[in-house]
Amino acid sequence: MDQPPKSTIRLDAPRNPDHQKRAGRWPWVLAGLIIAAGIGAFFLHRQKPKTQPTGGKPGGGAPTLMVSTAVARKGDIGVFVNALGVVTPVNTVAVKSRVDGQIVKINYEEGQLVHQGDSLLEIDSGPYRAALTQAEGQFARDSALLENAKLDLDRYKEALAKNAIPKQQLDTQMSAVHQYEGAVKLDEGQIENAKVQLAYCHIVAPITGRVGLRQVDAGNIIHANDTSPLVVITQLQPITVVFSVAEDNLPQIQQQMRQAKKLAVNAFDRAQLKKIAMGALQTMDNQIDTTTGTVKLKALFPNEDESLFPNQFVNAQLLVDTHHDVTLVPNPVLQRNAQGPFVYLLKPDQTVTVNPVALGTTDGIVSEVKGLEPGALVVSDNFNRLNDGMKVTVRPASNPNDASKKKGPH
Repeated sequence: MDQPPKSTIRLDAPRNPDHQKRAGRWPWVLAGLIIAAGIGAFFLHRQKPKTQPTGGKPGGGAPTLMVSTAVARKGDIGVFVNALGVVTPVNTVAVKSRVDGQIVKINYEEGQLVHQGDSLLEIDSGPYRAALTQAEGQFARDSALLENAKLDLDRYKEALAKNAIPKQQLDTQMSAVHQYEGAVKLDEGQIENAKVQLAYCHIVAPITGRVGLRQVDAGNIIHANDTSPLVVITQLQPITVVFSVAEDNLPQIQQQMRQAKKLAVNAFDRAQLKKIAMGALQTMDNQIDTTTGTVKLKALFPNEDESLFPNQFVNAQLLVDTHHDVTLVPNPVLQRNAQGPFVYLLKPDQTVTVNPVALGTTDGIVSEVKGLEPGALVVSDNFNRLNDGMKVTVRPASNPNDASKKKGPH
């Protein structure tokens, strides 16, 4: 009996296409997982906190932050009004000639400090001496005529008493005496005028001050109606500073002036870093400038060292009041946040806490604060690394004698 034919399976028959695709993806998936695991391990290793040295302290751990401190102290602080000022001389004299003539001598040097009455220039005085001699001669002539007229008047009076002459002749002679008296008076005036003109040939310093650059030289002909001065003298001691302050500050300044208080004024350089001179408020203007809303004030400075120069720009600082027994801190310790100014207060357990303060007057490197007790320790550096409640270590104060001890004897 014939058996049915068995089915045969071909080994080279093609497999399912979907199965082939899934089998081809597994190596790539496995490689991706390995790479991801490696990246994760790398970042995990970087984020692992490293153990920092403890400086030999048992127990390990990160060291505390080193900070410097300052002490809040009790003291006085001034309330100042700051303004831009211009140095203005008390007196400036443009010396001119009052007579015509030729300059024969110059007795000063450019930039020299001269005193009142010092000789500056000499003008040829020959014509004026001649005019004085002429006036004196005319005076002598008219004086002699007057003397003779008076003698004749005395004779006429005696003759009239004896009825030897008419009264009209006596009156005529009396008029002649008065005429000569007037001539003599005129001659005296001409003599005085000639002397004055002669004195004008000798030009002296009207004030004490410093002369400027020379305007004329010896040999030049000058006239009394010349517009250019011969020399300019500027007084430097004392000297004034004129500055303008806002009208809002005027009541406070007026209150101090009504009490006859002497308000101090300091002059600083352009950068407001160096104090140039110290003076006092002298006066104020009588009206407010409507265009700027300011009023001009004038301060007087002794200027003994001549540190102030005419037309120099300075920063004027007017002291209008002084706050006594207030808490003062250095300006660098003051910090600000959204709530306002504060300081980092150092507590006895060596931790810092944010201590809000109310800021008052600031003067130079210190400021007045409220909300802080005198004697309190406040942090003065490393603010960018501080946090409220952080424990810190106070940096020891440097001793200036340490360096000299280390050097030893030479």
